[in-house]
Amino acid sequence: MAKGRYSRLHGKKWSTITLVLFMLFMLSLVLLMLLALGIVSLPISSDDSPPNDLSSFRRRIVMRSKGLGERKEQWTEILSWEPRAFIYHNFLSKEECEYMISLAKPHMKKSTVVDSKTGRSKDSRVRTSSGMFLRRGQDKIVRDIEKRIADFTFIPVEHGEGLQVLHYEAGQKYDAHFDYFLDEFNTKNGGQRIATLLMYLSDVEEGGETVFPAANQNFSSVPWWNELSECGKQGLSVKPKMGDALLFWSMRPDATLDPSSLHGGCPVIKGDKWSSTKWMHVEEYKV
Repeated sequence: MAKGRYSRLHGKKWSTITLVLFMLFMLSLVLLMLLALGIVSLPISSDDSPPNDLSSFRRRIVMRSKGLGERKEQWTEILSWEPRAFIYHNFLSKEECEYMISLAKPHMKKSTVVDSKTGRSKDSRVRTSSGMFLRRGQDKIVRDIEKRIADFTFIPVEHGEGLQVLHYEAGQKYDAHFDYFLDEFNTKNGGQRIATLLMYLSDVEEGGETVFPAANQNFSSVPWWNELSECGKQGLSVKPKMGDALLFWSMRPDATLDPSSLHGGCPVIKGDKWSSTKWMHVEEYKV
């Protein structure tokens, strides 16, 4: 009897081990399939960066999303943790950038700012660009871009405003400001802005950087420091590059407003700057 009980216990032990090994094998197989399909990718850091230097962290991306034209190699890198800011390289194709500019050009008007007391738009010297808004889901190409934004940010399309296209000529700029609302009118009617995706639709020869003067980071740590204008060196800056997208969060993970998200657009010194902005809200944006 003792021998029989031992055999049964021994058999159960091997059955459990076999089941665990089988499950591990299936999980490995699923992971390999996801890697092959590009749904999951492994983080890759540059060879010359310190092992724990998250500021130079890069993540290769294979995103087979729909869109116009072919995009170059895509990867993301961390720009800052205060504010939380990330650069997605080659988010848009050259054709998508040109298409958005062509849609906007006939409808450009002087840009306005939000009055913090009334919540209404008003003219201001702090913003000298021209711009216009595309309707959310305006056409298939716009819908594909909005879907890609939602996939990248994990914020539903319905929580975002329509894409705004902006044009800065030489000498034009946007002084430092917050994207979150300080008035009740906008927060009640559309919800607080939680994040901004800024897409660069053109290269700029000189100037036109997006600068975060209140960022908690060594400003000169970026590899493009020597290419920045004097304005760009007044904070943590990103140089405009056609197709790149800059995602930054106006709210912290605990849902408090983040003052380190203060940012501005440096004056364009040489060339033209075209960009597109997508603001995303905590609640569904009401149109």
